[in-house]
Amino acid sequence: MPAPVEIALYQPDIPQNTGAVMRTAACLGTALHIIEPCGFVLSDARMRRSGMDYLDRLEMRRHASWAAFREALEGRRLVLLTTAAATRLPDFRFQPGDMLLFGRESAGVPDDVHAAADARVRIPLAPGTRSLNLAASAAMVLATALGQLGAYPGDPDTP
Repeated sequence: MPAPVEIALYQPDIPQNTGAVMRTAACLGTALHIIEPCGFVLSDARMRRSGMDYLDRLEMRRHASWAAFREALEGRRLVLLTTAAATRLPDFRFQPGDMLLFGRESAGVPDDVHAAADARVRIPLAPGTRSLNLAASAAMVLATALGQLGAYPGDPDTP
């Protein structure tokens, strides 16, 4: 059965962040999509060496490009997390099947990817701060989405 929401990382730069998102996705039963190229070598051996002991529990799909990822979306709503969004996370209503897209740590996403999103959401931050760590953002948004949908793994009402 597919997860109620899934995470996609657009050309991630930092392996430690990707590893932390992998662990979060595995623990919360959510598939992870990696849109390549990455800013590092992504391999099972490297992830295992970095302590990603939940790798066997992770449903991960790699996409060779943005175009390949778009083809695989199959009509799902694409929700981009971006500091440039007008809609705040607490005000956004997630839907089953949403794909949560996070940009590169160093540069976010290019304009064409931004324009392709069906929704754009930002995490409100304290004045004078710029952004959260990618792994923290992904965990925070995934927790919000799963909570709204009543879809935490192991919940009695989770399908």
